[in-house]
Amino acid sequence: MSSSGCWIMSGDSGYWIDRFVDMLWSQHGLSDHTLSAYRRDLEQLVKWLQPEQTALHLARREQLLRFLADGVAGGARPRTTARYLSSLRRFYRFLLQEGHRQDDPSAMIDSPKLNRGLPGTLSEAEVEALLSAPDTEKPLGMRDRAMLEVLYATGLRVSELVGLEYRHVSLESGVIRVMGKGSKERLVPLGEEAIDWLQRYLAAARSEIRGSSQCYYVFPTARGGAMTRQAFWANIKRYADQAGIKTSLSPHTLRHAFATHLLNHGADLRVVQLLLGHSDLSTTQIYTHVARARLQSLHQQHHPRG
Repeated sequence: MSSSGCWIMSGDSGYWIDRFVDMLWSQHGLSDHTLSAYRRDLEQLVKWLQPEQTALHLARREQLLRFLADGVAGGARPRTTARYLSSLRRFYRFLLQEGHRQDDPSAMIDSPKLNRGLPGTLSEAEVEALLSAPDTEKPLGMRDRAMLEVLYATGLRVSELVGLEYRHVSLESGVIRVMGKGSKERLVPLGEEAIDWLQRYLAAARSEIRGSSQCYYVFPTARGGAMTRQAFWANIKRYADQAGIKTSLSPHTLRHAFATHLLNHGADLRVVQLLLGHSDLSTTQIYTHVARARLQSLHQQHHPRG
């Protein structure tokens, strides 16, 4: 096929990808980060299909199988392969539902088996050390202490924390209203400690940080805008270093600690599911393994026959 023919097919594929991404945004309210991930996965298949002279929306099952197999041969991990397959399934299901295909070429392809790793977490002592790390004599330190306290008290995602708006916080009721994934709303209790630090921060530091700029976010930067996830992640790592925490951290470490510590203290799994904003209980159940691992460790450490 001529280069112009390949260009036409790439254009057709780009059209269907745009249609698909627009649907995900309009109907499911997915984040820009998630939409970009879907687009990248599909564009990888478009690139792979070009030598086969096949447009994305016309791909056959055996082509999808070879695409995934080539990825594995090239070193793709099972989790990456599973992500590709998930993107393909959603895309071809969209084409089928819209009447643009009569079949789903991804329907009978098995997902790779994943060894689901346990999320990293912190002990309660490590959490206390992390929370105490910011210098609360300074406005930014007061802000960061309040952010860490709210994060640990609520189990918010980092994106939910930095995007939290002032109007969504009710200190009188002790709850915050969170807009989670897929624009799903939930109410999350704050707890006395988080309320106390929020009150101190709002009274003494927030206005000084934002200056004269108008800002709707609870935790603005010195420029008056919302903090980025990356900036907050850098803060967590810095405070962990100051606190002498050697545990490997991730942006969701305090979220994992929130869930694990609740379960360790006897919270019901479905309550934790609601607080975390998980739509599927199976997503929350991984934390029971974390809690169980902690109990086993304590048993081995302290029991005479551990």
